[in-house]
Amino acid sequence: MGAGAAVELTAGERQVRLSSPDRVLFPERGFTKRDLAEYFIAVGDGIVRALRDRPTTLERYPEGLGGEHFYQKRAPKNLPDWIPTGTITFPSGRTADEICPTEVAAVVWAAQFGTFTFHPWPVRRAEPDHPDELRIDLDPQPGTDYADAVRAAHGLKEVLDDFGLRGWPKTSGGRGIHVFVPIAPRWTFVEVRRAAIACGRELERRHPDEVTTAWWKEERGERIFVDFNQTARDRTIASAYSVRARPHAPVSAPLRWDEIDDAVPTDFDIGTMPGRFAEVGDVHKDMDEHAFSLEGLLEQADRDEHDHGLGDMSYPPEYPKMPGEPKRVQPSRARHDDD
Repeated sequence: MGAGAAVELTAGERQVRLSSPDRVLFPERGFTKRDLAEYFIAVGDGIVRALRDRPTTLERYPEGLGGEHFYQKRAPKNLPDWIPTGTITFPSGRTADEICPTEVAAVVWAAQFGTFTFHPWPVRRAEPDHPDELRIDLDPQPGTDYADAVRAAHGLKEVLDDFGLRGWPKTSGGRGIHVFVPIAPRWTFVEVRRAAIACGRELERRHPDEVTTAWWKEERGERIFVDFNQTARDRTIASAYSVRARPHAPVSAPLRWDEIDDAVPTDFDIGTMPGRFAEVGDVHKDMDEHAFSLEGLLEQADRDEHDHGLGDMSYPPEYPKMPGEPKRVQPSRARHDDD
């Protein structure tokens, strides 16, 4: 009803069919399906850089915000033959073939089916068991906000600098900040997660009143949570330039370090981001030119364990029990059981 006749959009070197282009996907702002597709075309070089050759889960809202939504992990049967796939292995041992975008037409094709957010694995399809990104998720807890995440991000930058690493920051599309560190694909998911824990613990040591690595919410307080489990196998983070499912259609905006203090996350949406992209381009475009080592953080993890008795931390509840993992019992319940 009122969704309009199908159109053909030029996306790179291809024409992509878009049905119901006038369907309103974000009622508060009036953004349509065509607006979504044209947004992805406008930031095409950036989002393809973020997704290239990465197995990617699609977060789909076929009827728009407020309608049914779901995460599509397996490539659909109607996938065009020009969109490659990669085989990934879940913690259960099951496998799936996910799409691996290599051109903006693949992103627009996904938008045709109501994809707002792209969730790429931190691997390339040629090396599906060896991440090439260390992703740090700075997650504001109740009582904190983006300004608190900014302060934590500056502390994180200092930690990364001290370990010979460089991170690229972006807004989450909400109140948080994501920092991605390109790494050599030498380490397993378990090792990358161990490095993330070591990084979070070092940040927490330096800023104990502002930052926490506590997995259980009851222990976090009004601090920024370093969500180390976002580095576990099959956990993903919204890509740069992805649209988030919120009424004002915000996007996950790549930033330079000198921009994070003055940035206002709500300023970046599918209406405003094309103008920024046209002016400054993809400020993370040089990420792929780097591949850092995790050896320093892994050595810190060994010291934490040897000198302070700080070993592994709990995995999410849906994961199989992992070697060396502590009991998955929230502390208040554990204390009660011990009484």
